[in-house]
Order: sequence, then structure tokens, then C-alpha cells
Amino acid sequence: MSIKLRKIAFKRTNSIIMLVLLFIFLFLLSFFNYNNSIEYDLTATGRHTLSKTSIGLLKKMPEKIEVISYARVTPLLRNSIKKFIAKYQKYKPNISLSFVNPDTYPEQARNLGITVDGEIIIQYKGRVEHLKTDNEQVFANTLKRLLRNQERWIAFLEGHNERSALSAANDDLGGWANSLLKEGYKIQPINLFETKTIPDNTKILVIASPTNDYLPSEVNTIIEYIEKGGNLLWLHEPEASYKLDALSKKLSIEFLDGVIIDTVGQEIGIQDPTITFITKSLYQKHPITQDFDLITLFPMAGAINVLASDDWRINPILSTGKHTWNEIGKLEGEIELNVDEEKQGPLLLSISLERDVEQKTNNKISTKYQRILVVGDGDFLSNAYFSNNGNGELGTRMINWLSNDDEFITIPSKTIIDAQLKTPFVVLGIMGVIFLFLVPAILIAIGIIINIRRKRL
Repeated sequence: MSIKLRKIAFKRTNSIIMLVLLFIFLFLLSFFNYNNSIEYDLTATGRHTLSKTSIGLLKKMPEKIEVISYARVTPLLRNSIKKFIAKYQKYKPNISLSFVNPDTYPEQARNLGITVDGEIIIQYKGRVEHLKTDNEQVFANTLKRLLRNQERWIAFLEGHNERSALSAANDDLGGWANSLLKEGYKIQPINLFETKTIPDNTKILVIASPTNDYLPSEVNTIIEYIEKGGNLLWLHEPEASYKLDALSKKLSIEFLDGVIIDTVGQEIGIQDPTITFITKSLYQKHPITQDFDLITLFPMAGAINVLASDDWRINPILSTGKHTWNEIGKLEGEIELNVDEEKQGPLLLSISLERDVEQKTNNKISTKYQRILVVGDGDFLSNAYFSNNGNGELGTRMINWLSNDDEFITIPSKTIIDAQLKTPFVVLGIMGVIFLFLVPAILIAIGIIINIRRKRL
């Protein structure tokens, strides 16, 4: 065999050996990765990993969680559900997952009210919840409902043109109420003129911005509810009290005249000075505002003044900046602070009241922990503003605190902000030239050079 043939044979043998070694390396790498998987979530919002709050919820559920998915035998759908539940199984191994084909057991699926392919049923300690989407926020709210050991009824007063919890109109509270339903709360409008009483199972009473006067008998019913230790959320609008002065006196508070003027909005292009902006530095130290740094906005809000009280422990929650004031003049033309008649900020926009109330039941005395929130605005939870910035989450936090569920804080939705590549047109043009022309030209040139070298050999 000539020297040239021996060189060719050597190169071919060497190529074959290198190719075999490459396959062996890739096989070992795949085997190691399969048995020792390491995952990193590089998304901007961490949407592929569980939040600390979800992990905390799982820690509160030591018993087994049974998950049953009614999904057709579609690999893509079932694998997606497996991957979603696996995130929870990583922190709670006693979560079981099983699948049922609704086509095989149609009557069973029909009796359970299955309406979506892949619908999930979650069972925990005899309680059952349905889940129609693999979303962490929805799943977390489902876990919260399973954890609650009793129903939480929220009674919304009506009959005085209050904001309705059942309406989708801009000024009403339907959007916020719907989010509370998902959290596991029960919503019940009540008319004191008809019922004459507030139901005993009411966890929270809501007075949502009335525009008509309350009757003396109705005010007495509300005060009686407060004296018995009932929890209250009072969304008050500026100006008229609508005959609720006795309630204000009972709570040791008063409302300042006028509307809060906030000029900070002009810095970001919002010309309406009656919209009050609350930023991180203006949230007071309170369980409701803990780790809460979203901006909230309050249109046409009023300020609260706290009076001396021996009954209540009163704490501020929201306050305005020094650049604000309560405008008592007409909201027209150029609006300026009148230091002789108006009060300059900081102003209180929301406060909490707490106390221990003794109750006598069956000749036994017990202590009830009472919580009340007063906010100088109701627009921030209306359908028109509920979804703006942190308004909705702040409203939910308030309800969780009032129902003594301090640990149940809404998990922020992990919005996908990095799923699209936003690149300047010039950069896209350069990338197009590189990958469409330059790279192919380089590869062709390399091929030609290699071919020429081989012929020389």
C-alpha cells in the first residue's frame, strides 16, 4: 500500500473513531442529564418556577392532595398538565396526579360537571375544587379555597345607590367582587330597609360610597353590628356623610371637607389633579402594605382625620405626599392651595381600627378580635380603575386582613414580558444581511478551500 493510501486510510479511521467517541459522549451527556436534571428559569418574571407564596401555601397543607385531570389521550395536553403539577410535586411529594379519559367515562365526567378538556379536580381533606387552566395564580387561589375551613360572607349594603358588587358598570364593583369570589369569599348584597338586620354569618360588612341618606334605624343597625364586634370596610366619598355621622363618631374619626389635590400626575402626563397617586414611600407600616410596592391611584378622594379614642387602636395605612392638599373650592380654572382654609399634606387616605370585644355566649365570656378599615375613596376599586396598577391587589389585601387571613396574599400574575423579541429595524436589517448572505458565503468559501486542499493531497 502506498504512503498516500495509508494516509487516506489513517484519516478515515481517525474520523470514524472521533465520530464514535462523539456519539458516546452525547449518549453519556444525555444519560447524566436525564438522571440529574438541573433547571434554570431565565424568564423575566420567573413564570416557570413557583413563587414563595405558592410554596408557603403548600407547607400549610401537610395532608395528601389528590389531583385528577379529565383529559383525552392527547400527549401534548397530558404532558403539559404533568409538567405543571410537577412544579408543585417538587415541594410537596404527596401530591398525586392521575388522568381520566372523558370519552371513556362520559357519564362520570358529565356528573362532575366537566366542561373543558384537561379540567382538573383537586381534592384535599374532603373538599373539592375544579381548575380549568394551568395558571399558578388560579391554582394558588384554588389552594386558598381548600384551606379555608369555613365560608367567608361579605355583605354589601345596598338601597342608597351604593356601588354594586354585581354590576359591570364603570362606577360599580363587579370586577373586584368577582376576584373575591375566586379567592373563596361569598358575596351577598343586603338592604337594611328590607332585612332590618345584618346576618350573623357576615364576616365583613361593606359600605360602598352611598349617594342617598341612610335612615336612622339603618344607622342604628350598623352601629349595633359594630358594637358586637363586626368587621367593616367603609369606602367613603368626599363631601356629604349621608347621615352616617353617628358611625364616624363611633369610630372616632371625621372626614375633612373637599377633595385631595395631587399635582404629581402632571409629571407623567395626567392633567387631572383630583387623582391621588400612592407610591411605595407613602404606604405606612401595616400588614396590608407589607412587601407591597405597586402604585395605586385614587380618583376624587377625601382625607380622614383621627380623633382621640380610648376604644380603638388606630393605625394609618395610606397617606399622601407633602405636595397635596384638600381643595374645598370649586374644581375649575387654576387650583391653588389656600393655607388659611385648606390643609396641606401629608393627609390620611386610609386607616385601620382594631380592638378586642368581649362577647357572652351560653353564659361564657369570649373575646372577639375586631377589625375595621376606612378609605376616603371608592373609585379605586370600581370597574373603571380596579385593574390599574396595584388597585385590585390592594383591595384584596384589605379583605384578607379584615377576615383575619393575613397570610393569604394575592399572588401577582406572572405576565409574560419576554416572549417577544423587540429589536430596532436597523439591527434587524444587519442581522438579515449576516444570516442571509454573509454566513452562507463564509460556509461556501470554507467548503471550496477544503475541497481544494483535498485535491492537492
